[in-house]
Amino acid sequence: MDQAIIEKLCDKAIIAAILAGSEILKIYKDKNITVEYKNDNSPLTIADRTAHETISKILEETNIPILSEEGKEIPFDTRKNWELLWIVDPLDGTKEFIKRNGEFTVNIALIRNKKPILGIIYAPALNKIYFGFNRQAFSVQRIPDIYDLELLLNYINQNKIILPIIEDRKNYIIIASRSHLSDETKRNIIELKKENQNTEIVSIGSSLKFCLIAEGLADVYPRFSPTMEWDTAAGQAIVEAAGGSVLEIIEKNTLKYNKESLLNPSFIVKIN
Repeated sequence: MDQAIIEKLCDKAIIAAILAGSEILKIYKDKNITVEYKNDNSPLTIADRTAHETISKILEETNIPILSEEGKEIPFDTRKNWELLWIVDPLDGTKEFIKRNGEFTVNIALIRNKKPILGIIYAPALNKIYFGFNRQAFSVQRIPDIYDLELLLNYINQNKIILPIIEDRKNYIIIASRSHLSDETKRNIIELKKENQNTEIVSIGSSLKFCLIAEGLADVYPRFSPTMEWDTAAGQAIVEAAGGSVLEIIEKNTLKYNKESLLNPSFIVKIN
């Protein structure tokens, strides 16, 4: 895809993520958050729905179809003909949102021919944003309150840090999910500890696990418990743009998107 086009789409997605994050924070500050539960027993709040509506309104301007966790279920017979689509998780880490630990994100990814080519992850409570495309990955660690969207984009582009961050680190850091640590993942971590000296386990919620890998602040993130495409698409785009990989544990292929089943296989994330 042409560089100028993807940069414009990136700017549009960044605006969508930040505005959705602003709406999420309004609800986050309310001490009485109402929690519902979906058929799979995963939690749902008004923040999930509000973020979905905010993002959808902005991304619809691109005339690219949207597949969102909180949107209507779209049959594969319709989706299978989409060469280009957005995959969105309006609020990734709803459990962390409910716990009020700040470890939740807004995830937006652009998929082309089943591959993530652009990813944005915004952590509203931590005031950090990560984005990547065309083998370039960046982060901005502090986003000021700028209400003029053009000025905000200028600030982000002028203050972005190239990922991965190079640092002299001796520990081998393994990332684990804070809320979804399966027995199989625990066994894999034990094996990784046997293979590497000075290992350290870091637990964190939502797509921030991908961000730590992209930053070069961690070495590996194995995931055996279930995830959906909207949980990983943005993170994979950013990690791959930073020079890393997201591979199926069994087949060793990169994760593919807009599949008939939106459930991901087990995978491992690492900087190559």
